[in-house]
Amino acid sequence: MSKATVTRLFIASAIAFTAGAMVAVAAIWVAIANGVFVMSGPDIVGVQGSALAGAMLGLGIVSGLTAMGALIGGLVAWIGALLNTSQLESKTWFIVLLLLGIFNLGVIAMLAYVVAGPDGTRPVAPAAAPAPA
Repeated sequence: MSKATVTRLFIASAIAFTAGAMVAVAAIWVAIANGVFVMSGPDIVGVQGSALAGAMLGLGIVSGLTAMGALIGGLVAWIGALLNTSQLESKTWFIVLLLLGIFNLGVIAMLAYVVAGPDGTRPVAPAAAPAPA
């Protein structure tokens, strides 16, 4: 998988996750503002059935599925970046991406890779050999 493909997939996943999260938060705010939830102090203890409640539930499910799909897309982009950097002669990028991903800092690793990472699928020009005497 080329770096351009990994970059597009990562950016699309980040946008989809942000959109899904924003829609979910907006649906919750609309539901709270319109009295869909039955509150007991700060706790939600029930839901009043209405057309708005059904619409907000559907919107919440769709936004949750969007966010989960975006997380899967981000995982695929991370795996693609690992496969791409494993083809390099120097394994520094591969090790950094792998370890940061394992220790739940994969977003930071992917941002660094998208900004400054090498492309392992690009052919490397052979080093110029000195001319024979």
